[in-house]
Amino acid sequence: MNTIEVVGFSASLLSVLNQFPQAVKVFTTKDTHSISLVMYCIVVACISLWLVYGVMLNDAPLIWGNALSLIPITYIFVIKLTNTIKGKDKLGI
Repeated sequence: MNTIEVVGFSASLLSVLNQFPQAVKVFTTKDTHSISLVMYCIVVACISLWLVYGVMLNDAPLIWGNALSLIPITYIFVIKLTNTIKGKDKLGI
């Protein structure tokens, strides 16, 4: 593994880890009141596009980082969307 790949995988690891504290909080409390649904729509789209870009380039750090990042991000998005549909949260920016 060369220096560029080490940097890429390190960035990917941090990208994955940065979402887990929020996902754990949402999992334990089911509270998404302070989370922006619009922002998570954008984040899901953004990370999905980065994943597609990584696949198109056959770039392992981009693929793994974005694929794994989608797990907690999608979970948070689904819970936020569910809470919004049920009326627990307001639809806001």
